[in-house]
Amino acid sequence: MLYIVSTTGLCNLCCRYCGGSISEEVMPHEVQYDIEKLARLVGDDPDATVAFYGGEPLLRIPLISEMMEKLPAKRFVVQTNGTPLDELPQELLCRFDAILVSLDGRRHVTDTNRGEGVYDRVVANVEKIRPIFGGDLIARMAVSEECGIYEDVMHLFSLDFDHVHWQLNAIWASDDSWTDFGKWIYESYNPGITRLKELWLGEMKKGKILGIVPFQGIVRRMFFGGEGVPCGAGSTSFAVATDGRILACPICGEYEWNRIGELGKETVQSLRGRVGINEPCRSCDVYAICGGRCLFANREGHWKQEQFDLVCMTVRHLAREMRDAKKRIDELLKAGTITREQLDYPQFNNTTEIIP
Repeated sequence: MLYIVSTTGLCNLCCRYCGGSISEEVMPHEVQYDIEKLARLVGDDPDATVAFYGGEPLLRIPLISEMMEKLPAKRFVVQTNGTPLDELPQELLCRFDAILVSLDGRRHVTDTNRGEGVYDRVVANVEKIRPIFGGDLIARMAVSEECGIYEDVMHLFSLDFDHVHWQLNAIWASDDSWTDFGKWIYESYNPGITRLKELWLGEMKKGKILGIVPFQGIVRRMFFGGEGVPCGAGSTSFAVATDGRILACPICGEYEWNRIGELGKETVQSLRGRVGINEPCRSCDVYAICGGRCLFANREGHWKQEQFDLVCMTVRHLAREMRDAKKRIDELLKAGTITREQLDYPQFNNTTEIIP
C-alpha cells in the first residue's frame, strides 16, 4: 500500500489555488508521534511505498533522513514544490524512486499561479538534480485557465521530465477562480487533450511511449485491470498526519469521514478498503475507467452540480479518447511495435492520481 507521510503543514509558497501552509488547527506543523509506530505499520507491509508530503515536505529534510533510515519501505517518493530541491543531500536524493515536482508549465503560467520567479528557481533545481537522480522525475501541474494543456505539457517534456501529470484546479476551488470554466473546457482543454492523444499515438508508432500520466494510467487499467478511485485513497492509499492520525485522503484532514484511525491502533489489514466512492459515481458508465475521479470531490461536492458535471465532461472526453487510443494500441501490439510491458505504468502507486 501507499503511505503518504506529512512531514509538516508548513509551506514556503502561497500558491493562488492553495493558500500556503495548512492551519495548525487542521494539522500541527511538526511531527508529534513516535516514528517507531509508523515503522511497525510499514514493516508489516511487504509492498509498502512511503511518500513524503506537506505543506512542503523538504522543509524538514533532517526528519525525512531519519524516516528513510527507520521506515522499512520498499520504495520512497516525495512531492515537492521544487524550491528546496537543491538542499536535498545527494545520498537522500538517490534513494527516491520517484520525485514529483510541482510546475504548472511555461514560465508565465507557473509564476501567475505560484509566484514571481518560482519557475526559474524550480527549473534550475531540476537541471541540477537531473544528472544525479536516476529515478522517475515527474512534473505535476495544477491546471487553471491560463494553461494551454498541449503547450504546457509539451513544454515540461522539453525540460527533461520523465512523466507529466496534472490535476484540474476544480471542485474544491472557489467559484470565482474561473472566468468561464465551461468555455475553457470546450474551446481549450478538451481539444488540447485530443491533440495530445494524437501526438502520443504518433510517438507510439515509433516504439516510444511518451510519459503522459493520465493517458498511461487509464490505458494500464484497460489492459491490466483495476477498480475504484485510481489514486487508491481510502482503499490502498492512506495519509499519516503530523499528529499521527490516519486519513483516507491527505488533502482534507479536517473532515470527520476522512479520519479513519491513528498510528498504533491500526494494521495493514484493518486499513485496506476502509473508505469507498459513493453514488452517483458508482453507477456511471465511465466508472470502470474513472473510478470516481476523486474521493474528496465525491464526498464533499464543494461545487454546484453544473460545475461538477463540467468536470465529469472532461473525464468523459478523456475516456473516449483513450478508448479510441486502445484500438490503435491493439494494432501496434499485434505488429510488435510496442510491448504490453511498456504499457505497465505506473507499476506502483507513485501518488499520481491518474484522472485529472
